[in-house]
Amino acid sequence: HKYKGKYYYFATFTNSKNILGEYRGNKLERRASHVLVSDKAEGPYRPMADGTYLPADKLTLDGTFWVDTDGKPYMVYCWEWLQNWDGTIESIELKPDLSGSVGDGRILFRASDSPWSREKIDGKERPNRVTDGPYLFRTATGRLGMIWTSWIYDVYTQGVAYSKSGTLEGPWIQEKEPITPPDFGHGMLFRTFDGRLLMSVHSHKSINGHYHRVPHLFNVDDSGDKLVIGDEYRP
Repeated sequence: HKYKGKYYYFATFTNSKNILGEYRGNKLERRASHVLVSDKAEGPYRPMADGTYLPADKLTLDGTFWVDTDGKPYMVYCWEWLQNWDGTIESIELKPDLSGSVGDGRILFRASDSPWSREKIDGKERPNRVTDGPYLFRTATGRLGMIWTSWIYDVYTQGVAYSKSGTLEGPWIQEKEPITPPDFGHGMLFRTFDGRLLMSVHSHKSINGHYHRVPHLFNVDDSGDKLVIGDEYRP
């Protein structure tokens, strides 16, 4: 993300040797969203002043950047479902130079708010517990939206929510149907040098029993009140 003449990389780090405890039989490996900075888009990127942006005992991931209508910078991130059994997407104010956070995080919505994600627990169907990959945008009409990802059973799937207030405050209203085809998610939006709006996402491919993430690009139309995903972009 380019901001005030510098470039910022919002990254997730996991320390598998640092076990914070257990929850419902799951070992909780230390995981955190962090912000790195560089003078150039190509890097190198380096950590900033604060060692942590979020509580060290809270499993967070997939941080992204947003400047809200109050002019303040924020990190929007996920709180891991493994620790709360109903993943959340939250926001926290950042310092003006993004070198740390201010105050506490605030829940924007929960995984269970999704009308499209599904899983079975003890034979009962319910919304999936996973929140993954939030990314915020405004349409050409000024409407604030967020793409985010969960699962429909064993299929990685991306949905979209829109803020009724036009700010991070929400409330966030979930669209009933996914926004991308099955097996695509963790999206971000960007414009090419010739002005084309694209969405970058990844699918999964199993190779010798291991998941590999495969990148894809889709054409996007943001001219109306809602994001519309077109065909896959093939240069």
